[in-house]
Amino acid sequence: MSKYAKHIFICVNERDSNNQRGSCAKCGGMDIRMRFVKLINEHGLKGIVRANKSGCLDVCELGPAVVVYPDGVWYTNVQLDDVDEIFQSNIINHKPVKRLMANKNTWNELQLLKELKN
Repeated sequence: MSKYAKHIFICVNERDSNNQRGSCAKCGGMDIRMRFVKLINEHGLKGIVRANKSGCLDVCELGPAVVVYPDGVWYTNVQLDDVDEIFQSNIINHKPVKRLMANKNTWNELQLLKELKN
């Protein structure tokens, strides 16, 4: 049995500004996490839903990453303006936000980006 109904991991990994992979921390990862925390508290879900800072989720090339468990839904290139929609749709109504969800094309793009950097 899981401790939380939903567990949100937000990448806040920080890299040097010269790093080709990018840095979720420098792309707003911490602000994204704090917005999730605020929404959890506003909806009275503390202890039911958890928003955790995460280290590298290995998709930094695709912007800030958010993963929702137990759903196993990955969101990439998340912007602060996307958080309310993700929260309302995925956390409250259990419906992933398809336009932001990682899919086969996302993973193919990531692979190409990593190959170009090597």
